[in-house]
Amino acid sequence: MTASSDKTRRQDRVPMREQPARQRVANFDEVPYGYSLEEAIAEAQRCLRCKKPLCVTGCPVNVNIPAFVGAIADGDIRQAIRILKSSNTLPAICGRVCPQETQCEVRCVLGKKGLPVSIGNLERFAADWERELGQVDIPEREAPTGRRVAVVGSGPAGLTCAGELARRGHDVVVFEALHAPGGVLVYGIPEFRLPKRIVKAEIDNLRAMGVTLQLNAVVGKLDTVAELMDEFDAVFIGTGAGLPKFKNIPGENLVGVYSANEYLTRANLMRSYQWPASGTPPIRSRRVVVIGGGNVAMDAARTAVRLGAEKVILAYRRSEEEMPARKPEIHHAHEEGVEFMLLVDPVEVLGDERGRVRAVRCLRMGLGEPDASGRRRPVPIEGSDFEIECDTVIPALGNDPNPLIGRTTEGLKTGKWGNIEADPDTGRTNLEGVYAGGDIVTGAATVIEAMGAGRKAAAAIHEYIMHRPAKPRRADD
Repeated sequence: MTASSDKTRRQDRVPMREQPARQRVANFDEVPYGYSLEEAIAEAQRCLRCKKPLCVTGCPVNVNIPAFVGAIADGDIRQAIRILKSSNTLPAICGRVCPQETQCEVRCVLGKKGLPVSIGNLERFAADWERELGQVDIPEREAPTGRRVAVVGSGPAGLTCAGELARRGHDVVVFEALHAPGGVLVYGIPEFRLPKRIVKAEIDNLRAMGVTLQLNAVVGKLDTVAELMDEFDAVFIGTGAGLPKFKNIPGENLVGVYSANEYLTRANLMRSYQWPASGTPPIRSRRVVVIGGGNVAMDAARTAVRLGAEKVILAYRRSEEEMPARKPEIHHAHEEGVEFMLLVDPVEVLGDERGRVRAVRCLRMGLGEPDASGRRRPVPIEGSDFEIECDTVIPALGNDPNPLIGRTTEGLKTGKWGNIEADPDTGRTNLEGVYAGGDIVTGAATVIEAMGAGRKAAAAIHEYIMHRPAKPRRADD
C-alpha cells in the first residue's frame, strides 16, 4: 500500500449501518445496527496509536483508548473489552449515548484533517460482541474488606460507584426509588437510542459482582441519609437531576402539557408504546410542540413521531447552530420528519373552553451578542406574535437536582438550585462519610461525566473507609 492510499484509508471513516427513516418511525427498535467484526477492525485500523494520545484526556473515566482500539485492530476483541472494563463499568451504554464527538473524538489527531476514529462505535462493538457471545467476563473482586457502602440512586453515577467499590471488595447496597434500576438510563433515554435489555445486561453484571439492589426504596422517605450512616461505613448520593424545569408562562397547567420527564418516563420505563401488553396507555397526540433544543427535546420529539403524531414541531429560540443536542440526534430528528421551528420562543399556551391545549403563542427571535454560555443571546422581535396549532406541548428545558435528599438530610450543604455541594475530585460533602456525584452535584450533564464522578467518589470512599474500623453489622444482615 502506498503512502497516499494509506492516508486515504485513514481518512475514510467506516459508517455504521442503521434503520431507514421510513421504517424506524413506525417502531422503537434501535436505530444504528452496530459494526460487524470486519467493519470494527477496519475502523480500528485507522487509529494512529499516538505516543501521547490526546483522546484519553477527553475521557471522563480515563479509558485507555489507543489500547482497546489497538486490540480491536489486531482482532483481539476479548482483550479490548478487558481494557475497557478496567476503567468503564458500563461500556455498552457509553458506546451508545455518550457525546464522544465533544470529548474523546474531538481530540483525535485524525480529526485535524479528516474524521476522527469512531471511538464510541468501537466501544459499543466490543461490549456487544462480548454480550452476544454469551461469555461475559465479570471483573474479579478483591478480598472482602468487611466494609459496607450505601449508594443512593441507580443512575450512571450510582452504578459506576457501586461497581468500583464492589471491585475493591466492599459490600455495596444500591437504593433505587423506582421499580426498575437504571435511573435516567431507563426512564429518560428512549428504547431506539438505548434498548432496556442493554441496561439490564450491564446491571446484571454488577449483580454478578455482588452488588445488591433494593428497589422501591425512597431514601428521604423510608430511611434518611443519617439513618443509613448508622448502618453503613459510607454513603454515596447519586440521585440525579429529576426535577423538570418549566418556562413559567401562562397556560402551562392546561390539559395536554407534559414535562419531557413525564412524557419520556411514560413511554420508556412504563413502556406505553407496547400498549396494551404494557398496561400503560400511550399519550395520543395529533400535533405536538416540543420546546427546547437539547438531547431530551430530540428524544421527546422522536418519541412523539413514533407514537403516531401527525405533526411534531420543535420550537427553539436560537438557531440550529446553537443547539446543545448531539449532531447525530439532530440529524435523525430531521430524517424522521420533525419540523424545526427555529428562532421562535413560546410565550403562552392557549386552551379551549374545556381547559385543553389548542395552540402555543410564540414570538420570533433575533440573535444578539453571546451570553455566558458562549452562544448568541436570543432577542425578541416586537410585534412578531403568531400561533402554532397543537394539542400537546412538551417543555424540554432541562432539570434541576432532585431536592428530596437535601431537604431531609440535616446539615447537608446545598447550593442555590438544590444541588449538593461536593468536592469535584473526591465527591466528599460537608458531612462525615457522605459523598455525592453526578447530576445531583453538577446539574444535568452527560452520562459519562456522571460515571466519572462516581468513579472518583469510589476511590475516595475506599480510602476513607479503609482507614476506619468497620461498623458492626446488625443481627439480621
